[in-house]
Amino acid sequence: MSKVIGAHAVSVDGYITGRDPRAGRGLGDGAMLFDWYFDGDTPSRVFDGFRLSEPSARVFDALAARVGAVVAGRNTYEDSDGFGGGGPHPAARLFVLSHRPMPKMSERQTLVGTGIQDAIAAARAAAGGKDVGLMGGGVVTEALKAGLVDEVILHQVPILLGHGRPFFQPLPGHVRLRLVEAVPAPGVTHLRYEVER
Repeated sequence: MSKVIGAHAVSVDGYITGRDPRAGRGLGDGAMLFDWYFDGDTPSRVFDGFRLSEPSARVFDALAARVGAVVAGRNTYEDSDGFGGGGPHPAARLFVLSHRPMPKMSERQTLVGTGIQDAIAAARAAAGGKDVGLMGGGVVTEALKAGLVDEVILHQVPILLGHGRPFFQPLPGHVRLRLVEAVPAPGVTHLRYEVER
């Protein structure tokens, strides 16, 4: 069965944006969380224009090849200017979890307003047997609360942002993780954890 993966670039102090993220400003002053996409000599096999270090390209492309659909939260969607009508992945369909109507969406984007279980179920059906990626702190937290996350992948950038949107919001209890892989690379350390059941 396909897996559900919460993955994001994150600062050492746990933020996925800097100060004042919003439409037109993206991640606010936290754009350096994604510098590693462009600071190497190895072109991504999945994302046009990405030139990563060799270890980052290996990890990133392996993860991207696994993903068949993505569930993102409303803040992530709006901060990313609607992903230009596409999604954060060049081939995966995007499902946006929001209780408010969306003014416009493309044919590659689907609004789900009935909760995280329905969003993940719809994404699984569209993923063609591949994994479902989760983007945004609210989405990942709700999926963790519901016991739906199989892996957490942190692309940890060596910076303390001090403020922004946290990747993890308050949880009702402990969630135990088991480290499966740690790959140091220039400007980032890739950490892959399995969620222990």
